[in-house]
Amino acid sequence: MLRINDLCVSYGDLAALKNVSIDVAAGSFVAIVGANGAGKTTLFKSISGVVDALSGTISFDGQELSGIDPVQRARLGIAHVPEGRQVFGNLTVLENLEMGAQTAQALRRWTSSLDLIYALFPRLAERKTQLAGTLSGGEQQMVAIGRGLASCPRLLMLDEPSMGLAPAVADAIFECIEQVHRESGMAVLLVEQRVTEALQACSYGYVLESGRVSLQGDHDAMVGDPRIKQAYLGM
Repeated sequence: MLRINDLCVSYGDLAALKNVSIDVAAGSFVAIVGANGAGKTTLFKSISGVVDALSGTISFDGQELSGIDPVQRARLGIAHVPEGRQVFGNLTVLENLEMGAQTAQALRRWTSSLDLIYALFPRLAERKTQLAGTLSGGEQQMVAIGRGLASCPRLLMLDEPSMGLAPAVADAIFECIEQVHRESGMAVLLVEQRVTEALQACSYGYVLESGRVSLQGDHDAMVGDPRIKQAYLGM
């Protein structure tokens, strides 16, 4: 579904991504882990079209994405839930969710999408008329994920969904993400610093270090790799 080949991205003289190659198959759950500054968020911004690539290719269902603007990439079925949530604080919960349903397909499926979002996050149904800016951090993350789901994506990209959340709240968010993947068959691409949770959930994983892919493998290989155990799992 998503294929990234030898992607290089720079900010001026700073190389943020160096020959990164990543594949996300339809219906898979792929995790990308690594320390701050490893290039994870830059990778997502490149896929979404917010940041231009210096070289390399990004294709979605065989279609090269270079030259395709971020709005059109979303219409192809790519939803990006950004780092830091970025909800519209002066809009209600429901209005935020409606912002995700902008394509013809999303509008046709709006009622069923809203039912799915409220089933996943009952608190959002209770607070649908409340301004999103007045919600807790965990509730705002629910809104951000719900807004992504409202677009009826084929690929859901989640950038650090646990950031700034209490452990119990982050655990609940992870459970909902796994439920979405399990029940919908939607492909999920997750960037996360909570390495244990990310690798336990994924079918395939990558480790980014200083802008390069340093390790990759399926779930069992990643969880069992002694380098990951030592560097990221404290074992």
